[in-house]
Amino acid sequence: MFTGIITDIGRIEAIEMKGDLRARIGTAYDMTRVDLGASIACDGVCLTVVAKGQGAEAGWFDVDISAETVSKTNLDTWAMGRAVNLERALRVGDELGGHIVSGHVDGVAEVVAMQEDGASTRVTLRAPQSLARFIAPKGSVALNGTSLTVNDVAGCDFGINFIPHTKAHTTWGRTQVGDRVNLEIDTLARYVARLSESL
Repeated sequence: MFTGIITDIGRIEAIEMKGDLRARIGTAYDMTRVDLGASIACDGVCLTVVAKGQGAEAGWFDVDISAETVSKTNLDTWAMGRAVNLERALRVGDELGGHIVSGHVDGVAEVVAMQEDGASTRVTLRAPQSLARFIAPKGSVALNGTSLTVNDVAGCDFGINFIPHTKAHTTWGRTQVGDRVNLEIDTLARYVARLSESL
């Protein structure tokens, strides 16, 4: 489980097909404190550390990504040098500053508009129709692993405001119209919708 609070911006250092897709991600994390088999959310996708290294410069870890995961996420766009939002798994006693995030991406949203709004940036995204009903004004979503509050919803489109801190400490400062974004809906919204169907 995760909180959607990004704690590092990693970078893709290598990517290759080895049965599954394997990526090496450079990180500022102290990899001596990360076990093999640990879970790290990478752009919101819960991935398992299968190899790791640390040195005088920067640490790194490898992840294997199945074809199923690639088909349901934007990881097919990963390339050398790409910046990636990272979050280590939640530990008992950690502060829950965002919302409960599983790292199981539901689908991919598209950035359809951006405009400056004071010091913030207002971003409009389009969700797949099958997921749009789970997104509500003032509800939570995880986008590329970042816990965010929805401003408004119009059909499949929904708006998010990114404050300067979020843009500086995540990959959201690099976002452009047309980008595909990993979307995880709020678990609570999913269960409420399921319960309402059975009434």
